[in-house]
Amino acid sequence: MKKSPYYVIFKQLLRWTILVFPAAVVTGSTIALFLWLLNLAIHYRFTHQWLLFLLPVAGTAIYFIYSCLGKNSEKGNNLIIEEIRQSGEGIPKRMAPVILVTTVMTHLFGGSAGREGTAVQIGGSIAATLGRWFRLNEADTRLMLTAGIAAGFGAVFGTPLTGAIFALEVLAVGRIQYNALFPALAASIIADITVAAWGIHHTAYHIDIVPHTSYFMSDWLPMDLLLILKVIVAAIAFGLCSFMFSGLVHEIKALFTKTVPVKWLVPFIGGLIIIGLTYLNGKQDYLSLGVDPQYPGAITIPSAFHAAGADTWSWLWKTVYTTTTLASGFKGGEVTPLFYIGATLGNTLSHLLNAPVSLFAALGFIAVFAGATNTPLACTFMGIELFGGEYALLFGIACFTAYFFSGHSGIYSAQTIAVPKFEGADDEKTLLQAQQKRGYLHTKFSKYTFGRKSIRSH
Repeated sequence: MKKSPYYVIFKQLLRWTILVFPAAVVTGSTIALFLWLLNLAIHYRFTHQWLLFLLPVAGTAIYFIYSCLGKNSEKGNNLIIEEIRQSGEGIPKRMAPVILVTTVMTHLFGGSAGREGTAVQIGGSIAATLGRWFRLNEADTRLMLTAGIAAGFGAVFGTPLTGAIFALEVLAVGRIQYNALFPALAASIIADITVAAWGIHHTAYHIDIVPHTSYFMSDWLPMDLLLILKVIVAAIAFGLCSFMFSGLVHEIKALFTKTVPVKWLVPFIGGLIIIGLTYLNGKQDYLSLGVDPQYPGAITIPSAFHAAGADTWSWLWKTVYTTTTLASGFKGGEVTPLFYIGATLGNTLSHLLNAPVSLFAALGFIAVFAGATNTPLACTFMGIELFGGEYALLFGIACFTAYFFSGHSGIYSAQTIAVPKFEGADDEKTLLQAQQKRGYLHTKFSKYTFGRKSIRSH
């Protein structure tokens, strides 16, 4: 007797709920611990500013930790993306504890980094470990890893829907892996609930009410076209900023590799540069996450949502700090610094364009992230989850415009180009050059699929 398709669907949904539940709970609990430790470390540095002088030593220690314990973990998020696309050496169990400890070290001593990379690696490592325990086949292991990315991302920011979509969208530019939709969504929701159950709270953001602008066509059109035009102009700047950020990380890393033959000296020098930059600009606002203020009036992500809450060049300072920190080998992630860069750039552009400050800070918050990760859909939903759905149209316009203007760049070198962003970029030579610039062609043999085309490089 043939089984009902609804029975098959129900059976698969139940199976994946059972599989991802323990992974999501463990991931959420680990991220709750991570966020608690991270908060302690950041606020401890606030009251012990001399810790910044130990940043070069901390960077050297991180290098040796990875040399001894972090085998196959150094590639971080890229390793997880590669394992989802094609099984290789596997994800080591120690990835989660090693990245957790080294990220807390980075922030304790003032490195400018984020937390998304840590959360994704925690989720991926736990998912891989449980996948081995459950003896999953190769296809199911890929789905479990995708669920791990979703759990980590959704839990660390308190955005479960965004976490699920991000995990599906980040694997390849222009393509979403819908076969992992339910595992990713279930894992992200469960992990987020787990973090909340541990009493960990996320930063709340607010957009002020935006008054309707009066202009010559405002009486006939329901949408504020003048505001939309301003959003597009700002989003182009957000996309170019994403492009610059991604390029600087790769270029600074290449410069260190070329000019510093002793590898452990790279993070030491990177730490010295961060100390020098801090004394050059005279304040510590651009260290660490940039979420909580070190002193009244400090420039943070929340302050950027208010007039005079950021300096004109705050976004550029944070870009230099973060790209130097990450390129020299410190651990954490790029996303929260990208939030900071986008929000402060939005603050600056709001004054230049005579636009609402809090709205443009929110647009920059999500759009710079969208351009740097090539995940415009996930970032649109992030805007809705964090700021409400009233300006969903503007969120979408900003994220997709930034996505196009960031070019074929990105902070994840393992992210392949499935569908080019624009006409004229679909020839093999152009796309291979884009992959090379992003640092992806590090394997002896790789296969890329662009719609109907297939490219092999040796």
